[in-house]
Amino acid sequence: MNLIGHYINGKETPGTSNRTSDVFNPATGEVQAKVSLATVEEMNQAVEIAAKAQPAWAATNPQRRARVLMKFVDLLNRDMDKLAECLSREHGKTLPDAAGDVVRGLEVVEYCIGAPQLLKGEYTDSAGPGIDMYSMRQALGVTAGITPFNFPAMIPMWMFAPAIACGNAFILKPSERDPSVPMMLAALLEEAGLPKGILQIVNGDKEAVDAILENETIQSVGFVGSTPIAEYIYSKGCANGKRVQCFGGAKNHMIVMPDADMDQAADALVGAGYGAAGERCMAISVAVPVGEETADRLIEKLVPRVEKLKVGPYTAGNDVDYGPVVTAQAAQKIAQLVESGVEQGANLVVDGRDFNLQGYENGFFIGAHLFDNVTPDMDIYKQEIFGPVLSTVRAQSYEEALKLAMDHEYGNGTAIFTRDGDTARDFANRINIGMVGINVPIPVPLAYHTFGGWKKSAFGDLNQHGPDAFKFYTRTKTVTSRWPSGIKEGGEFSIPIME
Repeated sequence: MNLIGHYINGKETPGTSNRTSDVFNPATGEVQAKVSLATVEEMNQAVEIAAKAQPAWAATNPQRRARVLMKFVDLLNRDMDKLAECLSREHGKTLPDAAGDVVRGLEVVEYCIGAPQLLKGEYTDSAGPGIDMYSMRQALGVTAGITPFNFPAMIPMWMFAPAIACGNAFILKPSERDPSVPMMLAALLEEAGLPKGILQIVNGDKEAVDAILENETIQSVGFVGSTPIAEYIYSKGCANGKRVQCFGGAKNHMIVMPDADMDQAADALVGAGYGAAGERCMAISVAVPVGEETADRLIEKLVPRVEKLKVGPYTAGNDVDYGPVVTAQAAQKIAQLVESGVEQGANLVVDGRDFNLQGYENGFFIGAHLFDNVTPDMDIYKQEIFGPVLSTVRAQSYEEALKLAMDHEYGNGTAIFTRDGDTARDFANRINIGMVGINVPIPVPLAYHTFGGWKKSAFGDLNQHGPDAFKFYTRTKTVTSRWPSGIKEGGEFSIPIME
């Protein structure tokens, strides 16, 4: 049995806790590895090593740091197939989707190669008589990230790439469900020239999370996961004086107007709702057609598309639409929520409850489900299902549809499909949600913009990647400088003002 340890000071290091967690192959249900769960002492040791390595890395000029990231991009492209296969084996994603996971992280690394430009400060010449003022963006020191199972390549790179580009050291606590890809990324970064100790991978569970939050050396913490844990990490991290950004759950609505291209809308909903088995924080899980006729037309288009979805392991080829969910517990929770939808009166127009994949009966596969006539009081509407389940909530007007999305506690992403520019502009301006798609079902911003939701989907005032990342991982220092000129002598005892 393969035992996965940690990546400390430039090498894979066995764990010492004698505590492990099973790493499954979601397609077969078999335990394919065990991952060590760190102790507080192991976490603190990793932080201590990072703290010793960080000052020299911060003193390395930004252009040389960027060259390490340039080489890292080359190595990611070289090992793309290997990374995607490992990711699929532990997570269950199809190979094309797994490669996309890596590429969306790689794109953020490419953006961070521009660190020399992004880290430039400001300068004011002659702010006063003989006085110059300038600002500097300086690294925080040791930073940390806690990342989820659903994007084991992308989200770690969204965090550690800007942190490292800014001159920080980084402690990554990835999900214990699929830890191998983060370990591979750390090895590739060292091959690219990153000094030992700058990126440390410490695998673990809540004990490791709390060790991060309690460690006084760690200056900032990033998190992506469920909202209850996001609230916990945000409150505890801030209470301990850390800079914290946390991204939580989602319930993303897609409004379909009567004038929308219904085939386009149906294709978008199927891809956005069922891709990656629905295990995406930007998945569309609620379709909101406006008007009964629109709803009937949309359901008519959706049913055959959903029924034709091909579910299978990543080894079955690139025509598989989605694979298993990550664990048996996840599958059980999805099944329970589907049953609650039926019991609470929703119309299950595509019923995937009896789905069974021959030869993979022990795998964590879930058939596709499509609900119609869902209402806002139902559990399948209120909760994030994180599975291949699409709920249709019929709205009688645009204003009712808009209110549904605006009243929900989550505000990660949303979309509208329409041919009307006035409606689209009004929707984009009024909606209280962080990422908006107009005829785009999954509006994940590109690397040079920022990613972040509103309401209970995000905690903190700065988003992920883009310009916000360079603000999050640096502090601004402002210097006021005057060199003695002999023009004035003696002390001044009042607050100086500019004349």
